[in-house]
Amino acid sequence: MCGLSSARMKSIADDARSPRVAAPDNVSDRWWLSVLLASGMTFCYAQRGTLSVAAPFMIRELGINTETMGLMLSAFSWCYCFMQVPSGWLVDRFGVRRAYAYGFGVWSIACALTGAFRNIVSIMLFRITMGVGQAVAFPASARTVANWFPDTERGLVNSSYLIGVRLGQALINAAGVVLIGMYGWRMFFAISGVVPLLWIAPWNLVLRRWEVPRSTTVAAVAAPNRFTFASSFGLLRHRPVLGTFLGFFVFDYVWFVFVYWLPGYLRLERHFTPAQMAFHSSVPFLVMSVVIILSGIAADRLIAAGFRELRVRKAFITVGFAIAMAIVPAGLVEDNNTSVWLLLASLCGLGVASPNTWSITQASCSKRLVGTVSGIQNFGGNIGGIIAPWLTGAIAHRSGSFVPAFALCGFLLVGGMFAYTLLMNEKVDDDAIE
Repeated sequence: MCGLSSARMKSIADDARSPRVAAPDNVSDRWWLSVLLASGMTFCYAQRGTLSVAAPFMIRELGINTETMGLMLSAFSWCYCFMQVPSGWLVDRFGVRRAYAYGFGVWSIACALTGAFRNIVSIMLFRITMGVGQAVAFPASARTVANWFPDTERGLVNSSYLIGVRLGQALINAAGVVLIGMYGWRMFFAISGVVPLLWIAPWNLVLRRWEVPRSTTVAAVAAPNRFTFASSFGLLRHRPVLGTFLGFFVFDYVWFVFVYWLPGYLRLERHFTPAQMAFHSSVPFLVMSVVIILSGIAADRLIAAGFRELRVRKAFITVGFAIAMAIVPAGLVEDNNTSVWLLLASLCGLGVASPNTWSITQASCSKRLVGTVSGIQNFGGNIGGIIAPWLTGAIAHRSGSFVPAFALCGFLLVGGMFAYTLLMNEKVDDDAIE
């Protein structure tokens, strides 16, 4: 025992306390798990997008401006952002089944209650609670992929649940306008919160077979040397962790401009009708979903052919960010149709990068650190999630246009390319926690 390094002792302790992972019986079982990941993320983002769909209607009914609405939209990310690292640590320590199920229940109930009040502070409080619950979604999904899928399937499986993100956004953008028209925005929140709770039952049923608690006796012996929550923050001193933190800040900043402000931009600046807004703020996310799948498959095939994984993932991210810069001219052109096509191109660029932003994190650290590092990654991303909705709304309100806000996205995308290219060049192993 005395010959073991402190990092190795921590690894043994953490493995003892973490739930035991059992291998799926066959390939089809793994793909059913992939379906659950995709559907869970679809519900997650559909519920997250409820306020952005209701925003144009609430602005008129509640008598608020775009800057105030931007603050309300950003409230989700206030705690969501800072809960990323704790959530990743909880996933690594207690397992994906319980962490994801509890988080799902919390955020769904908060979503249902968002429309119960007309007071702005109350609405923001429930949005903050949603953020606390949803903080577990990406660390749990990333750890699930690391636990039960081989490296050569990593890009495709990451693509599958990332498609859920876009499908959820497309679904709520299209169906939300209809539901608000039929029942009003308050009942819209209630329906959006209650219906997805049905997902928790199959998730628990499937994961109960594959994730089994460790022996409490073994855990008790190892507990004094466990990987602590505080030590997870120290991982930021490693270049790959810092790179994924900074690079994903950029990705999520631009992504959240689309998520929270695309419907409002089309309605308020381009003067689209509600039906046009629903169509043009949903179809691009569907197209983006196809791009995500193709990107994940293409990257996986190149890696299977013998190309280095880190190099392949970085190339896809860099090309994707370059295409995403189409958001800049999208705000400058006068023709509405041209603007819509450029916004579609920008989203497709994010789609090229999307599965690889998560796969490169899984490739850059040991399996035991995936949940924690994924939490750090999403923490960086959701600092962008805090800033983007508020700053975009403030710029639009004070300048009278979304053009400067879109130009800022282009500037950040260039910085994101440098973060991934220059910092993501090595792997962080278990010794990093020593």
